[in-house]
Amino acid sequence: MSDEAGSSTIHSEAPERPLPSTPFYSIEYPGYVKPESVPLAVSNLGGPSRLETAFKRTAAKNEALLELNLRPGNPFAHPIPGDIVGTSNILLKVVRRKRRQPDGECIGEFTADAVGIVPKTARFRSMADYQFQPDMNDPLAQLRLAMDRMDVDAIRQYSIPEEKEDYVVPPSIHPPELDPALAEQSEKSSGPRSNLRLFPPPLFSRQNVPQNYNFKANPASIVTSLINEETGEERKRLINKGRWKGHGPMTIAFSDPNQQVPEGPPPTVDNARAQANSELLNRILEFMNERPVWTRAALYNQFSPAESREIHNSKVIMPLAGYMFSDGPWRDAMIRFKYDPRKELDARIYQRIYFRNANHPVARPSVVARRQEGRSAATYINRSIEQEESFEADRRKSHIFDGSTLTKETAAFQLCDIHDPMLKEMIEDDENLREVCDERDGWYSAQALERIKTVLRHKFFSLLQGYVATQEECEALLEQDAAGKSQTTRIKRLKFGKHNMAKGALRPEDAAAARLQATLDRNARNLQASRREMHGGRSSQAADNSR
Repeated sequence: MSDEAGSSTIHSEAPERPLPSTPFYSIEYPGYVKPESVPLAVSNLGGPSRLETAFKRTAAKNEALLELNLRPGNPFAHPIPGDIVGTSNILLKVVRRKRRQPDGECIGEFTADAVGIVPKTARFRSMADYQFQPDMNDPLAQLRLAMDRMDVDAIRQYSIPEEKEDYVVPPSIHPPELDPALAEQSEKSSGPRSNLRLFPPPLFSRQNVPQNYNFKANPASIVTSLINEETGEERKRLINKGRWKGHGPMTIAFSDPNQQVPEGPPPTVDNARAQANSELLNRILEFMNERPVWTRAALYNQFSPAESREIHNSKVIMPLAGYMFSDGPWRDAMIRFKYDPRKELDARIYQRIYFRNANHPVARPSVVARRQEGRSAATYINRSIEQEESFEADRRKSHIFDGSTLTKETAAFQLCDIHDPMLKEMIEDDENLREVCDERDGWYSAQALERIKTVLRHKFFSLLQGYVATQEECEALLEQDAAGKSQTTRIKRLKFGKHNMAKGALRPEDAAAARLQATLDRNARNLQASRREMHGGRSSQAADNSR
């Protein structure tokens, strides 16, 4: 220190101490831990082996996670997640020595020594998840405990208990493990409690860290007044003025005869017309005038990739151009306003045919891979102008099937976009047509549409295997199909529920009959099985008596 006159300066330096290199690992346990309860705290964290795996240097990301289970042994309790973070802390050993003065007063002396370093620390900063405790005497809860213990006998002895209609219980009945204070508080609440056999999911809340809202409302929210049209009562409501409002094409059901086709976009979409790119919207309307029904893929292929991306991201352009069916032969296709394909026989060429490719990979590339691919300039430098033109030409024909080239691995085509000569002749054949449009087959008879699907499926999967199917193969396949000897086509089991008849669902009356027949068959099988068991038990008993 130095005085004002600067006559003298005293320097005091802290003594240097060696820093031990012994590593220690720290756990910020969210609870009170006494010396005698340390083994219990370690057990709640998964045991010493789990801690050793989480703290080791080569631990993977999923291994460097800890879970604090405050109710060990209960599979329905949700643990508190913890993370292993790197730290640069020093572990100090503090010793307090008491010295008694001559006057009888005790004075404590403290000494601190560095014992080692703390390179890693386990922290529990996440909020605890919501907890729900089911009845542990329930057979399903006992089955869950038996699966944890790998008790094979208990698992095999499990049977679905008889359903009892005790869905509510009086408020005075509580689980034995419930806190008495909570039990007393729940008794004061009026009304019975639910007794449904509900078991908690693995996770209730995805929010780990609390939001720092500072007890303030959202600054983007404004107070609006709403008036109830029936009662005339006015109430206040907070609305986020910056909330993004999405729009989608108007959708109607095929089977609703009372619902007319839309004559224009809904008012909410029409009010947002100013947000749409007028040039792109006018071009789409021109395409809709030329052809009243388009799939999204076919319509996007009429534009450049940048324009297609803008149309897709706009969320307003497509709803302004047409409407859609939620089911039927024209499902998910964009249809021009005021045009009803159910009443136009010529609309049969716009029907969609689609079937699944089980070998098609569904996984999408990761965001990192897509960004790296987009930022890599080498893919554009090494690609010549001819390759760019060829790639663009193939992209614009991805919705067309010609029977000889394959542009995508999923089959979803409109009949008018099938240019294969054999299929085109079958599509344009007007002999096997209906007088009234059908929800499953459209304007074609069931046999005619099934023949088209058979040939298209064979040609498409042949291209996936690397060769072009010949017309002789398709004709032989149709002959086998007609004779009922086809072994190459897959037998498809129709669904009972009325989901989408164009995709193979049964009609409502057929679904009810099939459901009833399935129930009768199941009851008959169960009755036969029970009779065999009874007969087997009597036979064994008779054999024992004879002995």
